[in-house]
Amino acid sequence: MATQTAVNNTETPVFLVKEEPHAPSSTMLGFWIYLMSDCLIFAVLFATHGVLGRNYAGGPGPQELFDLPLVAINTSMLLFSSITYGFAMLAMEKNKLQGTLVWLAITGLFGAAFVGLELYEFAHLIAEGAGPQRSGFLTSFFTLVGTHGLHVTCGIIWLITLMIQVAKYGLGEANKRRLMCLSLFWHFLDVIWIGVFSFVYLMGVLG
Repeated sequence: MATQTAVNNTETPVFLVKEEPHAPSSTMLGFWIYLMSDCLIFAVLFATHGVLGRNYAGGPGPQELFDLPLVAINTSMLLFSSITYGFAMLAMEKNKLQGTLVWLAITGLFGAAFVGLELYEFAHLIAEGAGPQRSGFLTSFFTLVGTHGLHVTCGIIWLITLMIQVAKYGLGEANKRRLMCLSLFWHFLDVIWIGVFSFVYLMGVLG
């Protein structure tokens, strides 16, 4: 009888306890730690540009290359996307599924417009012979701005993924937590871009 009981106990091992609650605080803490690590990455890139930003190697400088009106339009795209994501979070708090999805879609469109204008700027600079290999200034510029653009691209992919999940599974606690994490990430990128616009573009042209 003891042998039979032991066999029965080993027939269906449980590898995942689905009833175990998830601690939201651990997710948010882990995500804040990730954002701090991203801050360090951008701090290094800003410092690198601060050192190399005047090394033109006989090539063109910011005054000859940067189109401030275009960059201002691009900046407004990202700022608007941050506002529309805020509206999405307000709709989420009211459990308005359709409103949340609509505002998320608008946010994604603004983000895509931002990335599109940034790629246009890169292509234009490279076509003029001002690629990242031209000088230390352009190497640091392409690295800093390109890293930020890559983050925005990843954010758009993440946004689309969450839209699919929300549309399929609704505004449950897990999806709300994921949307909150993406909100932190999106606003973080907004703050970083304000630094890029001020430090790289404005100080480059006016300094």
